[in-house]
Amino acid sequence: MVCGNMELEVETHKSPWDSLYQPEKVEESVKVLKNSIIGSRKQKERIIEERLHCRLLNILGDPDVSTSVKINVVHIIYSLSKSRDLTVNYLSDQSIIQLLLNGILSQDIKMKEACLVTLASIFENLEGGVEILYSDNLILAHLLSLISCSTTCCIAVCNLLVKCCRSPIQQSNLVAAGTLEALAKALSSPVYEAQLAALKCLALLLYKNDVGCARCLTTTSDEGKPLPSLIIQEYFKLLVFYTCRDYEEKIELEACRVLTYMYRCEVMDNERLLVYRVLPTLVRLTKPQEPVETRIQAAETLAYLIEINVELQQIASISNHLITTVAAFLKWEPEPKQKTNGMTRVQLNKLTTQLELEAKQAKDLKKAAFHVFASLAANDEDIRKRLIDTQPIVDSVVKAMKESDLELIMPAIRCLHSLSRSVQLLRTTFQDNIVWEPLMKILSSASSKVESVLLASSTLCNMLLDFSPSKDSILDSGAVDVLCELTRKQDPALRLNGVWGLMNLSFNSEQRIKSQIMTTLGTDQVFRLLSDTEMQVVMKTLGLLRNLLSNDKHHIDQMTSLYGKQLMQAVVFILESENSQEVKEQALCMLANIADGEASKTLIMDNEDMMKKLKSYMQHFNPNLQTAAVVCIQNLIWREDEGSAERQAKLKEIGVFNILKQLLVATEDCVLSEKVRIALQQQDKPM
Repeated sequence: MVCGNMELEVETHKSPWDSLYQPEKVEESVKVLKNSIIGSRKQKERIIEERLHCRLLNILGDPDVSTSVKINVVHIIYSLSKSRDLTVNYLSDQSIIQLLLNGILSQDIKMKEACLVTLASIFENLEGGVEILYSDNLILAHLLSLISCSTTCCIAVCNLLVKCCRSPIQQSNLVAAGTLEALAKALSSPVYEAQLAALKCLALLLYKNDVGCARCLTTTSDEGKPLPSLIIQEYFKLLVFYTCRDYEEKIELEACRVLTYMYRCEVMDNERLLVYRVLPTLVRLTKPQEPVETRIQAAETLAYLIEINVELQQIASISNHLITTVAAFLKWEPEPKQKTNGMTRVQLNKLTTQLELEAKQAKDLKKAAFHVFASLAANDEDIRKRLIDTQPIVDSVVKAMKESDLELIMPAIRCLHSLSRSVQLLRTTFQDNIVWEPLMKILSSASSKVESVLLASSTLCNMLLDFSPSKDSILDSGAVDVLCELTRKQDPALRLNGVWGLMNLSFNSEQRIKSQIMTTLGTDQVFRLLSDTEMQVVMKTLGLLRNLLSNDKHHIDQMTSLYGKQLMQAVVFILESENSQEVKEQALCMLANIADGEASKTLIMDNEDMMKKLKSYMQHFNPNLQTAAVVCIQNLIWREDEGSAERQAKLKEIGVFNILKQLLVATEDCVLSEKVRIALQQQDKPM
C-alpha cells in the first residue's frame, strides 16, 4: 500500500493526532502515540482508520526529522506489525520495507536495532516479499556485517535471515554472501538468545540443500581465503556442547536439527553422535511435558533423521516409549476454554486467535506423527506390526485419508505407503478400512498435485500385489484406466508408477484383465514405454509384458493371436537397442514366455532372425543372458508339447543342441548348467 501526502486532510479532518502534521509538535506527538498503542488493539486499528501510518511513513522518510523521532516511529510500526492482519494489509508494501532498509544504514545503533527488529517482525507475518533483500548484493552484505554490532542486531539479523531462507536458491545466495562466516561469530556469542537465533538460521541454511551444504564447505572469506576446516570443526564442538542436558530445550532442539541436516546432506558421518546424543534428545523432546511446538519440531526432525537409515529406525522404535508417545499426538486436545458469555470484543478476538492456533497445532501434531510412523515403518516388518497394534494409528491414518485438507492427507498417505509394505496389513486391515478409495480419488482428480499423485500411486502399487484382497475392488473402481493414464505423464516417476501398478495388477490375473490392460494401454504406448529414457520404466514395461504372457498356455496363445507381431517386434527392438544387459535379459525372459505357449511357438520358430539372436545370446559372456536364452530354447523343445519332435529337428539342424552340449561342459554357472541339463533331457532320442 503506497501512502500519499496527507496535508490536504489536515484542514478537513480534526483528530487528537492532528499535531503529527505540525513540525514543531511531531516529536511529542510521536512519543504519545507510541505509548498509547502498547497492548491496545483498538488504538492500532484507529491509527489505520485515520491513516496515521501514512503520516508516520512520511516522517520516517523526511531527512529533516531527527533520528530520535524516527526511532519512535519505527517502534510504532513494530507494534503495528505484531498484528498479522495489519501487517499483511498495511505494512507489506515494498516502499515501507525500503524505508526500514534505509534505516539500518544509520550511524545510530538504536536506529539500526529498531529497523532490524521491525523488518524481522514484518517478514514473520508475510508469505513473500523477501526478494527485495536479494535485489542488491550490498543489502545482504550490510545485514551480515551488523551481526557483530550488538546482541540485538545479531538476534534480529538471524531472525530476519530465517524468513529469507525459504528455497534452495535463497540458501545458496545466503551462503555465497558470507552467511556461514557471520553465523560463526553469532554462535560464539555468550548470549543464549543470539546462539539460538544463529542455530535456527544455520538449520534452515542446511535443510534439504545438498548444493548449499557443499558451498558451505567451499565458501571463501572476505579476504578470498578458503573457509578453514577449523571453523566447521568448531561448529561440531559448539553443537555437541549445546546438546548437553543442562541447556534449555530450544537450544537442544536447534542443535539437533543442525546435526540432523548435516547428516542427511552427507556432511557429517558421526553416527555415534547421532545414536547416543541426537536421537535420544529428539525422542525426549516429544514427551508431553514439553511445549507443543517443541514436540512437533522434535518429531519432524526425528522422522527426517531416521528416514533412510534402517539401524536408526530400529533404535528409535525401542527408545523411551517413542511409539506410544507419538501415538498420543493423534489424540491431543487443547485445554477446555471458558464460556464466551460476557466476553469483550478484545477477549473474543484473543480467544479466536487461540482457537485457530490450537487447531493448527492439532493438525501439525498429526502430520508430525504420520511422518514419524512413515519413517519407522519404511523397512522393518516387526516395527510395522507394532504400529498396527498401537491405537489409534491405523484408524487415524484412515480418517485423515478422508479429510479434504491436503496438508493432512499427504503425511497420512506417506504413512500408509510405508505400512502398505506389510503383507499382514494388505491382507487384513487395509481390506477392512477400504483405504484405496481416497487414493483412487486423488489419482482420478485432474486438480491433484504431482507430489500427491506420485505418493498415492506408489501406495496403490503395493495394494495391487497378488495377495492383496483389495485388488479386485480397486480394479472395479477403474484402476486400469487410471494407471494407463499415468504412463502417459511427462514426469518419469509417474510413468514408472503407472507401469509398475499395471505390472502388479497383471500378475496371476484373469485373461479378461490382461486383455483390458493391453487394449487400454495400446501397442503404440507400449513401444513408447520401451523407448523411455528411464531404464526402470523400460524394465517394468517388460515385466508387465511378461505377466501378460504367463500362467496358462491358452492365455499366451490368445494374447499372441491378437498382438503376436507387435510383441515380437518389442523383443527385437530391445535386443537390438543400446539398453543394458539387465534390460535385454528381461526381453529374453519375455520371449521365453511366448515360447511357453502352444501356437505361439511358431512366432519364434518361423523367425530366422530371432533364432540367430537366440543362438548368439546362448554364447554370450553374461550367464544371465545365456540362461534366459536357454530357457527359451527349453520351452520350444519341451517333449510333452505337440510338435516338439519337429522343432527339435530344426534346432538340431541349425546347431542349437551342439551349443547346449558345449555349455554343459564349459559353464561354471550353476543356474545355467541346470537349465542346459533340463533342455538336453527333452530330446526324444539321443542326438
